[in-house]
This record gives sequence, C-alpha cells and structure tokens, in this order.
Amino acid sequence: MVILIDVGNSNIVLSQYDNNTLSDTYRYTTDKSKTADEYYVILKPVIEKATDCVISSVVPELNEIFKSLFDKYFGFTPMFISPGVKTGVKIKVDNPKEVGADLVSAAAGALDTFGDNVIVIDMGTATTLTLIKDKVITGVAIMSGLVSQRDCLVGGASQLSQFEFKTPQSVLATNTIDCLNAGILYGHVTMLSGMIERVREEYQTDAPVVITGGASRFIESLVPAGFHVEPELILQGLIKIYQKNKR
Repeated sequence: MVILIDVGNSNIVLSQYDNNTLSDTYRYTTDKSKTADEYYVILKPVIEKATDCVISSVVPELNEIFKSLFDKYFGFTPMFISPGVKTGVKIKVDNPKEVGADLVSAAAGALDTFGDNVIVIDMGTATTLTLIKDKVITGVAIMSGLVSQRDCLVGGASQLSQFEFKTPQSVLATNTIDCLNAGILYGHVTMLSGMIERVREEYQTDAPVVITGGASRFIESLVPAGFHVEPELILQGLIKIYQKNKR
C-alpha cells in the first residue's frame, strides 16, 4: 500500500493507494512542533500498512520529521517531490527550485486528466493560479487564500467575529455573517474569473480550468460553468509521479 501525503501550511492530507484505487482522504492540522513519534501515533490508523510513501510538502520543517517516521517505523525513506524526481512536468520560470511541490503535483494530476494545456487553481493558505502550456509550467500568480482573507479581515475589525464559510444565497445579504460570506466568496470567484480571462488573453490560450485545494469546496457551486473542481488533484498527481519513479 502506497501512502500519499500532501503537507500544506494549514493541513496535512493523506490517502492510501492500493490495487489502482485511491482511498478516502484524511485531513489533519499541520503542527510543526510535533515529533516523528507523535505523528506516528496520530497517523497510525491510516499508514500502518504502508509499503511505500510519496510526499508533496511545502513545509520544510516537517520533511525530516516524516523521513524519520517512515525510517524508524517502516524501514524505508519516503519519496519527496523534489528536483531529480520524474514528474512529467517541465518548469519554465526564473528559478525552478522556487516552484512548490504542491504546484508540481497538481500540474501532474491535471495533465493526466485534462491534456497538455490547463490552468490550475490551488486553494489553500494561499490561492495560486498556474498556467501549463504544452506540459510546461509557464507562470504562476499567488493570491491570498480564503481563510487568510477571512482571518485578516476579522482580526482587523473590532465588530467582526470569526465565522464558518457557507454558500451565500445571493451576492448581497442583510446580516453580518451572510454579508461576509457573500463578499469573500463571490469576491474570490470574481477575482479568479478576471485573472483567468487576463491569462487567456495575454497567453493566447483556451486551456480548461481546474480548481483544487481544501478551500475549493467553499466555492464549488459559485464558479462559472465549464470550470472543473477536483479537490484531490494533488493526490492524483502524486500517484502519477510515483508510477514514474517506482522503486
């Protein structure tokens, strides 16, 4: 059984891949203070049958923790998405090493499903927009994520309090919580639609759009027709990368 792990700034998402089947996903809060032993206790129900592991991580502090975990309890070193690993994705940017493992993994998953040209939006702590043309990551835009927007707004306004995202019934509302949901969620969708329009015009592409990441579920019903929402795109990409690098 291959364990797939996406280590993000806010959450760690795991899944199991066995007999060509991807299991349910399991989501845990990212905690850089935990030791390898502590993570083993927490994750044991999901990883106890592991025969191999592939990891996409944007939290360097946890890379050694997860390496130690699998070395100690399973006797192998996990595969990290990093330079030297075959991904099927080419990178054409100023410094390829700056491109996060999550962007590369999402790109690998998108190319397998949507073809050689695709726009990938990954909604996590940050929202990223990545253009892939002819299997090449051509450029990326980074924006504040939904949760980051909410926390910044609430933290800076004395009369606003924390709230949970829920799908707004209309673009305008008549109570504070619904007003916040309408403004942040519709605002984010409108921003992304505008960014996609500009990217398509500037780069002369009609590439399909796929949206992924933990926060994508909050806007799934609000995005324009034709946009594809694939919450597990990074995990699907990890499968494809693992298959190219089987050990």
